[in-house]
Amino acid sequence: MNRTRLSAAVALAGATALVLTSCSSSEETAPNAAAPAPSSSSPAASTPASSSASASAATVYTLPGTGVFAEGITADDDTFYVTSTSDGAVFRGTVGTPDVAPFLPGGQDGRTGAAGLDVDDNRLIVAGGATGTVWIYDAQSGELRGKFTNGLGQDATFLNDVVIADNGDAFITDSRSPNLWRIPADASGDGRLESFVDFTGSPFAYGEGFNANGIVEADDDGVLVIVQSSTGNLYRVDPSKAVTQVDLGGEALKNGDGMEMEDDTLYVVRNRDSLIATVDLADDGRSGRVTGQITDPSFAYPTTVADVDDQLLVVNSQFDKRGGVPVEPFTVSAVAE
Repeated sequence: MNRTRLSAAVALAGATALVLTSCSSSEETAPNAAAPAPSSSSPAASTPASSSASASAATVYTLPGTGVFAEGITADDDTFYVTSTSDGAVFRGTVGTPDVAPFLPGGQDGRTGAAGLDVDDNRLIVAGGATGTVWIYDAQSGELRGKFTNGLGQDATFLNDVVIADNGDAFITDSRSPNLWRIPADASGDGRLESFVDFTGSPFAYGEGFNANGIVEADDDGVLVIVQSSTGNLYRVDPSKAVTQVDLGGEALKNGDGMEMEDDTLYVVRNRDSLIATVDLADDGRSGRVTGQITDPSFAYPTTVADVDDQLLVVNSQFDKRGGVPVEPFTVSAVAE
């Protein structure tokens, strides 16, 4: 998930946000598996539903539509965007207000599934899961600026999460193919995704289940940190393309999904465990220490997180209910850091 660039002036007094997540654990069904008939793009009312104080400390926002199975979230100042894995819809809302609306309709531009996303400099970049495609949109108008594909079949790729680095390049994780994909900052139009790093033969060994998932830029020098869902390991990728495992002192972040970096704290959503782990990450990204965890009764298979003015917006995907009966409507929880 992604990195957010948010103004500290955003007021969140008792309000929260919407969300989407970045992906699945090694044992779950891929988030953009066959979707139920209802469309998440339908304009339904978005009414925030607050949990009782005795049950939850979170404020909760509801997402429009049914069968949403939300996955990813990102934000720019007080505007946030959330994806639906069921039909590829992208929602847009404003922090502190209850109205969340469809922004990019499901299925548009061939976007039949959507996972992680990131926004910066009016570019909204959306990863398309098993479609093998990444879309670049104007974050204000929704105009399509570019579309890039890796050309792999749906059983061979799952484009999971996105981070836009300080230099403007976008990096996309792939949970099935051992590649870290890149879109250069000045890219536009239609094109082929570039493999920035092939993990084959590196310390980042791909195995069964979901592999590379959440990604963040750990410092201003372009160092990237990626979580491997199936093992709980963190890996560091530097601009020279060197890959090393982050030393967590023997700890593992199994079922790691979306991540967020705020100062020296790395927030890692552990979806099947229904919690967010906090990691004190070294300045160079080579080591870290797990310092605690954040839980809330409102969490429902959380996948991705965004930091907004000392609060975390957490997507409740309910991926464990896919193929069953999810609790409608789908929600995003806002909890204290």
